[in-house]
Order: sequence, then structure tokens, then C-alpha cells
Amino acid sequence: MAVGLTQPEALIPVAGVQLAATASGIKKNGKADVVLIQLAETSVSAAVFTRNQFCAAPVVIARRHIEMGMPRALLINAGNANAGTGKQGLRDAEQSCEWVAAALGCRASEVLPFSTGVIGEPLPMAKLQQGIQATSTSLSSDTWMQAATGVMTTDTVAKTVSRQFELNGNTITVSGFAKGSGMICPNMATMLAYVFTDAAVDKKFLATALASAVAKSFNAITIDGDTSTNDACVLTATGAAGNTPISADSNGKAFAACIEEVCTQLAQLVVRDGEGATKFITVDVQSALDIDEARQVAYTIAHSPLVKTAFFASDPNWGRILAAIGRAGVENLEIENVSVHLDDVCIISAGERDAAYSEAQGKRVMLQDDISIKVQLNRGDANAVIWTSDLSHEYVRINAEYRS
Repeated sequence: MAVGLTQPEALIPVAGVQLAATASGIKKNGKADVVLIQLAETSVSAAVFTRNQFCAAPVVIARRHIEMGMPRALLINAGNANAGTGKQGLRDAEQSCEWVAAALGCRASEVLPFSTGVIGEPLPMAKLQQGIQATSTSLSSDTWMQAATGVMTTDTVAKTVSRQFELNGNTITVSGFAKGSGMICPNMATMLAYVFTDAAVDKKFLATALASAVAKSFNAITIDGDTSTNDACVLTATGAAGNTPISADSNGKAFAACIEEVCTQLAQLVVRDGEGATKFITVDVQSALDIDEARQVAYTIAHSPLVKTAFFASDPNWGRILAAIGRAGVENLEIENVSVHLDDVCIISAGERDAAYSEAQGKRVMLQDDISIKVQLNRGDANAVIWTSDLSHEYVRINAEYRS
């Protein structure tokens, strides 16, 4: 039930990155579930992880390893989250890194592990080991789509984006893929996202560019208000393009803009493929006192089950939006200054139903697949945009049957 999605965008290979995917039997459907990515020795990486206090074992290990140095490999398994698995889960995540290190000739601390899937089940290590053995001997520079598909769980399509830009005569490539469809309200990133570039980039600036991009993309989406235990986003620059290293003072603006564009596109693809989604909704809160206030109002609207189910029904029940704004916790909100639009239709002006509004106008907008809600608080100059989806019968079915 993906909203406005077609076949995934073909990824442009990034020099210095080799990938492989295989079906090891971790997923019940028999599809690819282990992905291995090898990075050139010249690569530098930055990563952000979930802030969920029950973070998965691979998050703990990946965070520890990237603090020790630059990774040479990323290992991803789908179908099992290795979360809520205690000390054994940590040992299993470490063991998987040791297996990759032995296969690729690097240190275990140079491997970042990632998992996604069912929480609370032990990682099937024999199957994972077989997957590592298979992928380590089939790494290729042109298997990007297989890797993007191999990280999927309840996703209906792979999420892929590639962009290129010119830098002092060099063509710089940025390619990325992500997975995520449910348990999406990232407090750093989406469930799993990987972005690669062949540019040479200063390590410190790479982290800055990633943090900025994530704030405006993966941290601006929600499907169901649930932050995953396994969220992670990695940005790797291989340096294979041979350019003078990009930094804040050297071509930083163009590079950061490209990373932000790729991350934003990936984040929106996650929302469009939200579990059971039939609508893609942009919540745009304007003229708030500060960015936190704007985001608070936007997320209150986006998380409201009443608002989300009204969108699923294509019902212009604008009272639900009004109620969400009113309970968002904005201090001293002067409701007579608030206006609300559904796309081009003004439904609320001066805190009440607009005199020109009609039910037919609202219904016309609500029948669209892509809908925007614009809220003007008229309290300041801060704006925030959040992307979300509706809440359908299918969402309930998918999650009720998730472990079946």
C-alpha cells in the first residue's frame, strides 16, 4: 500500500564500496537477509544511533567500535533485531564481527554490526555465520540493489537514492539505501540507513554534515510514534574520487546540501512505504516562537490516532487537527491568531472555521494521496516540517501478525 512509489531508483556505484547479500534462513520468507559491505582502507565514516534506552546489542557494539577507529566493514542482518537479548546478544554481536574480520582480513573492531527484525529472540548464529561466509566470497561493486533489498523486513520496496555533483572538475557520487516501514519515530535516524560517497571528506566535517542532514530528514518523520531499539545511520566517504578533502571551509556547503538531499529523499521514501500507508502527509508548522515549539505542534498532529484515521478515511474532520494543536503544550497560545490550511484550502482562520470553507473543499483535498497541513501560529519566526502517514486497517493487521 505504498504511497506514490514506483520501482526503486537504480543506484550509482560508489568507488571504494563492495557489497553482497544472501539468504541465510533468518527471514521466514526465504529472502535475502544478510548483507556485507566492505569499505576501502581510505574510508572515513560517521554514524548516529537510536536513543532508545533498550538499544539493541549491535547498536552497543557498533557505537563502541566506531569510537575506536574507522570501520572497514558493515554487517547487516534482517529478520532478527538482536534486541532485548542481554549479555548473550552482546557476545553474539561481537562474535559476528570476529567472523567478518577473519573473512576480510581486518580487526573485529573495524566491523560495525546492524540488525533489524523481531525483538527478544536470540540471533541464529549458525545461519548468520553461513551468511557471512557466503557474502564474504561474493563481494562486488555492482550489487547495490541486492544489498538494498537484503535489509528489508516489512518494507514493500527498497529505498534507494543516488545523486552526483561536480566539484572542481571531479564528479562526486552519493548513493544510499534505507529500510524502515514500521516502528518509525526516529530519535536520530531511520531504522537503518547507509549513505556512501566517493569524495574525500574531513572526518570531523563528515560527522557535522551527517548530524545536520539527519536533523532535517530522518529526525523529521514519523509513522507510528515508536522509536526503534535498532535505529542507525552511517555515512561513509571512501576518498576514491581523489579530490582535495572537503571541509567546512572547502566546498563544504555543496557537499552538505547533497547529503541532506539524499537523506531527505530516503526519509520520505520510508514514510511513503509506511506499514499500511495510503496517504503521505506533510505537516508544516510556521511562525512559532522557536523550532522546538514548531516541532512539538507538528509531532502532536502527526502522532494523533484521530487525525491519522481521519486521513485514512478521507474525512475532512478538521476538529481533530484543531484539538491536536490545542493540546500540544504551547504556553499562552492565542487561538485567535491561529490559521490552518489543508493544501490550498483554508479551514481555520482567526482560530475558527474559515467563513469560505466548505465540506466539499475539504473532501477534495482529503481524497488526494499527498496532502499538506499548514499551521500558522503567528507567534514568531520559527518553522518545522514533519512527514507522516495515515493509520489504516492494514497497519493493525501487519503488526498484529508480525511474529506469525
